Amino acid sequence: MTLDSANKGQKIEIINIPDANIRVQAIRLGIYEGSKLICSEKLPAGPVILQNRMQEIAIGRNLARKIKVKLV
Repeated sequence: MTLDSANKGQKIEIINIPDANIRVQAIRLGIYEGSKLICSEKLPAGPVILQNRMQEIAIGRNLARKIKVKLV
């Protein structure tokens, strides 16, 4: 499953970030393979908003399609 298919309120774990450039950017935001997050919002045709501890991070829909996740 990819990040863009997660629904609001679901707890997810990042499984794979395939692109090295995207992986570096994600690590700067505290998102890495194995991190557990909550999908706090999913805007129609817009970004997926993730909650990582006390931080909310908006991930664009095109980028979210490339990130593999699983439900926790």
